[in-house]
Amino acid sequence: MLQASSRKTIGIIDGQGGGIGSTIIKKIKARFGESVEILALGTNAIATAQMLKAGANRGASGENAIVQTVARVDVVVGTLGIMLAHAMMGEVTQKMAEAVSGCTATKLILPISQENVDLIGVSDEPLPHMVETLVIDHLKPLL
Repeated sequence: MLQASSRKTIGIIDGQGGGIGSTIIKKIKARFGESVEILALGTNAIATAQMLKAGANRGASGENAIVQTVARVDVVVGTLGIMLAHAMMGEVTQKMAEAVSGCTATKLILPISQENVDLIGVSDEPLPHMVETLVIDHLKPLL
């Protein structure tokens, strides 16, 4: 959803402890400040709370929050698990995965997965390097 101030809205989706989402939010906030609105979308309340602590503007938890919100953001950011039903130890429901993969928002997906999925042709970069690439090479041109 494009805000009246023309700020882009970015939905960051994470589960379990919210650590990866928090890392992403800190990097985006450091680079773009308040020129973007960041929505923390947690598969659970702990993940959402951690992402809010990291600097997200607003947050919500659970299936319905994710399903409804991804339809209204400009960009969705997360790991591969947000597009896989039953990922993150079952926290990602089929409805969540379908809503993310089917939404019209640009999706910036980090190739990290705890699932039994190997992405062929993708290098094993440390998380901080991947987040830097995500923010500089992929998010910046969208804003």
